[in-house]
Amino acid sequence: MGIRPKILEEKVEVKNMSKKTIITVATTGAWPKKKDNPNVPMTPAEIAEDVYACWKAGAAVAHLHMRDDEGNGTMDVNKFRQTVELLRKNHPDCDIVLNMTTSGDLNATDETRQLHLEELRPEMGSYDCGSMNWLNSSLFINHPKFLEELGTHMQEWGVKPEIEAFDPGMIANAAYYLKKGILKAPLHFQFCMGCANGIPGSMKNLVFMKETMESLCPGSTWSCFGVGHSAMEMLYGAVAMGGHIRVGMEDNVMYAKGQLAESNVQFVERAARVIREYGNEVATPDEARDILGLKK
Repeated sequence: MGIRPKILEEKVEVKNMSKKTIITVATTGAWPKKKDNPNVPMTPAEIAEDVYACWKAGAAVAHLHMRDDEGNGTMDVNKFRQTVELLRKNHPDCDIVLNMTTSGDLNATDETRQLHLEELRPEMGSYDCGSMNWLNSSLFINHPKFLEELGTHMQEWGVKPEIEAFDPGMIANAAYYLKKGILKAPLHFQFCMGCANGIPGSMKNLVFMKETMESLCPGSTWSCFGVGHSAMEMLYGAVAMGGHIRVGMEDNVMYAKGQLAESNVQFVERAARVIREYGNEVATPDEARDILGLKK
């Protein structure tokens, strides 16, 4: 009787990206001050160290705002450059995806809102797809000419837009610019829930935002954050509905009712814990790049 040869089968591990959840950390924002929470990182050195610590805790993407020397939001390209240089110099192992705001100063010009993208070429940048009242005190203007110019430049510079949608109409705006070729599929949305003058943060509204996106921009990915009392509801909702999540002191200086956040790491660790307890896995930066279609 002959001896049958053993057939060696190579096991290939196939990653199920649907079970991977991206954590974005929004470290600073343009508005919270040290008086609101002394732990908000403000300087390039503070922000760079904070990003690194959050990366170690599980953040795959860092959404960056800068502050001037008085602590006000700024689009100063030098501040962005200093932060990136410090991060790369002091922590060359950090492969976090950098996502830079284009809306860090309501008084910035169309040009200064884009200079840092042109010079530094981050992997992602914010694209606020519409205008609105802001904090019941001012106007947040993103006029059509600017959105067309920004979308065109982002394609030219290899920067993927993170489409920040504060209401369903901004999703419709994104669909319009996608049809015109100003934006390129697949899109990635950040649903901004519970901001003053934007859509309130609730599960019903989050479902509506997701369904609107799927109807108008099929094949898109999405993330969300909740401001104030809606923060935890949006965290749980995003994970349960197959989205991704943003956390950090840009959106909430309080970790819980009556409790100031000790650090952005605290938010990232909680998000990672919720993701794992739900049965998902925290996406690494490279897995986030795969999910978002970023070039490596």
